[in-house]
Order: sequence, then C-alpha cells, then structure tokens
Amino acid sequence: MKKLTFMAAMAVAAVAMTSCNHGAPSAKLRTEIDTVSYSIGMAQSDGLKEYLANQQGVDTAYMAAFIKGVTEGANAGDNKKQAAYFAGIQIGQQIANQWVNGINYQLFNGDSTQTISLQNLLAGFISGATGKGGKMTVAEARETSDRLMSSIRAKALEKTYGPNREEGEKFLAENAKKEGVKVLPSGVQYKVIKEGSGKIPADSSTVKVHYEGKLLDGTVFDSSYKRGQPAEMRCNQVIKGWTDALVHMPAGSIWEVYIPQELAYAERATGQIKPFSMLTFKIELLEVK
Repeated sequence: MKKLTFMAAMAVAAVAMTSCNHGAPSAKLRTEIDTVSYSIGMAQSDGLKEYLANQQGVDTAYMAAFIKGVTEGANAGDNKKQAAYFAGIQIGQQIANQWVNGINYQLFNGDSTQTISLQNLLAGFISGATGKGGKMTVAEARETSDRLMSSIRAKALEKTYGPNREEGEKFLAENAKKEGVKVLPSGVQYKVIKEGSGKIPADSSTVKVHYEGKLLDGTVFDSSYKRGQPAEMRCNQVIKGWTDALVHMPAGSIWEVYIPQELAYAERATGQIKPFSMLTFKIELLEVK
C-alpha cells in the first residue's frame, strides 16, 4: 500500500472505533480485523506531519483539529450533504491559501502591501458555481479577468521597474551620438569591433557564435566565453534584437550590440535580467551554417 493513502486507511479504522474526547477515536483491538484496521491506520500515518506541513500548508500545532476533521469526514460515510460540505471546506481553503497568494503574485509582482478582495473573489466564485446572481456571464468574466489582470500587472511592473526603461532610453539616446555607433531601423545599435567578410545569415539560418551579455551597470549575466565553447542557434529563435543584429553581420565579424528593452525581454524577468532592461552584447559570428 502506498504512502499518502492514509485518508482511506483512517476511514476503515474509524468504523471499528468508538469516540472519546474531542471526537478522537479510541482503539479496541479485540479481533484480527480490529488489529489490522489499527495497524493499517498507524502504518499509513508515516510521514503524515511532513506531508501536512509541506504539501497542505497545515500548522501541525493544530493536529487535534486535523484529527477531529478526519474523524468527522470518515464517519460521514456516504452522507452526500456532509460530503459536499467537506468538499466546500477544502476548496475554500485552497481559495484562501493558494488562489489568493498566487493571484497576488501575478498581479502585484510580489508586493505584499497589495491584495485582491477575498470577499469579491468568493462572491464571483459562488455566483458562477450556483448560476445565480451573477453580474456577468462566465465568458464575460473570463474576458474581463484576462484584460484587467494584464492591465493591473502592467501598472505594477511599471511602478517597480519603470526606471529601468528610462535609464535604458537615456543611455541609447546618448550612445547613438557616439563615434562609430550605427543604428538599425529597429532601434538596435551596434559598433563594429572587427569587420568580417563572410556570409550574412538569413533569419532562418543556423549560426555559431561566441557572445557575452551585460546589463546596463556592466554586470555580466551570460557568456559563452566563460563556458569555453561557442553556442549554436537559429537566428529567428532568439530575442528580436539578436535576430536583427545577426541578419546584418557578415561571418567573421565582432560587434558590440546595444538592444532596447522592447527588443530584449521587455516586461519579462529572467535570471539577473529585470523587466524593461536594455542589454549590451559582444557578439562574435564564427560561422553561418
């Protein structure tokens, strides 16, 4: 019998037990069935506290309350009304602990001072579940939630990371005036360190490159040089700024490339790269395949 089937085992044991204080059962091992029921229950409790704490988020200081719930649930048998109630309790806890926390993280980018309304979340959920008293249809709710979540998340990102965009735009405006810096129609800037004379790749070409990527403050966030071997990639399977640079580079070239945030990762965060970060790359195009 696998672990974490303890709920089923407890249900078997509860039938053969009588209740004592706080609804906790008391074992009476009079027969083999009594004893096997008890031993199954005991065996299946192995790792229970760890499971409750790590997988269910239960504070194990309240084990008495947990045991009371288990006993009531098991003794409910096939009572459909009680089964529905217990299912509601479980989903309600998921709403409070998982849904709210997850939605808050998506909307407010980890800002713990902001939260959605639990009361309105429940009101919408219950209206949808019962089909009564809804202020919109389910289809309208889906469209509205998608639209407003995108809008609220964008505002939260702008509040936190908007300065990254401003710093990048200021840098690019000044950099474009420097000697040797060229600007592509997309807004990507580059400076030739070494001029190659080989083939210029198409956007569908596979290329072999060495590169080093830096943030605006000079932090190196990725480097094939440090890994000791070049990378191979399709030109159209990288960020847009890379694609635009590569399809203008003759093989054998080494360029310093300056990529606006909207042609890099835009509002996405990845590794050390924060939202709205412009990026600088040294790109060495070794081969076009």
